[in-house]
Amino acid sequence: MIDRDAIAAAVPMPILVAPQAILRQTARLVRPEDTATLRDILPRMFSAMYQAPGIGLAAPQVGLGLRFAIVDLGENEQRDPMVLINPEIVEESESLSSREEGCLSLPNQYADVIRPEKVRVRFRTPDGAEQEIEADGLLATCIQHEIDHLDGILFVDHLSTLKRNMIMRRLAKEQRQKR
Repeated sequence: MIDRDAIAAAVPMPILVAPQAILRQTARLVRPEDTATLRDILPRMFSAMYQAPGIGLAAPQVGLGLRFAIVDLGENEQRDPMVLINPEIVEESESLSSREEGCLSLPNQYADVIRPEKVRVRFRTPDGAEQEIEADGLLATCIQHEIDHLDGILFVDHLSTLKRNMIMRRLAKEQRQKR
């Protein structure tokens, strides 16, 4: 269970922006000895995600090469935080859907991405329990997007080379203008 008071009191972690190298690396599996690190980091990650605001955040986006992500499609009093440790897609639908995606590591950049409409995902919870969920709609898209991050894949990698290059150039220009 995620401690809402700890999240509210946590100092948000900085979210890395592409082209940071860690965003292109495959994250290693979370091991039992990583439990204390996760316990300390999770409130800060949720705080960063909520402040952004976003609905998902993977460990590499905050500079951690560990295979876990957080997701929460709820708002304010309807929060429903999920922690997916060592997630893997065990089944995906043949039917596809297109949804506009954005990413906290590619701020203000959006594009339609085609992904499986439904997925079944196996993962561990922070207390070590193995869990499986079926997701569709926005939740399916969000989970697939976050698992991509754990494999060093950004949403723009699902686009044509032309679209991807346009987005990455626009992002680089915006980041230069911020400095």
